[in-house]
Amino acid sequence: MLRITVHKTPGVVTFRLEGKLKGEWVDVLQECWQIALSRQQGTIRRADLTLFRVDLTGVTSIDAVGKACLAAMHRQGSELVAADCPTKAIGAEITQPHSSTAGAPIMKAKDRSDGNEA
Repeated sequence: MLRITVHKTPGVVTFRLEGKLKGEWVDVLQECWQIALSRQQGTIRRADLTLFRVDLTGVTSIDAVGKACLAAMHRQGSELVAADCPTKAIGAEITQPHSSTAGAPIMKAKDRSDGNEA
């Protein structure tokens, strides 16, 4: 099961994921992502650019399809936020400069103790 919570603040849309990013739940995330991107198209015309952030701190596991989904989101400009070692490792693999994501926003680490980004 995967819980997706969307937090909107001025200039930032955060997708907070909790649970397992695998199987049919990847399709649900992709659908949410596409809806957010289509809404963003209207704001670009108003020069009101939005940063998309994917908060992975509540993710317990990610399969290959989930990893590919995150890579696609990153290539389209989203920022990945992770807290634990396995999730950080997956995020780092996705954001490596040698991949096709060069020049995209980097992954940020989040300190779980106080909720602040490191």
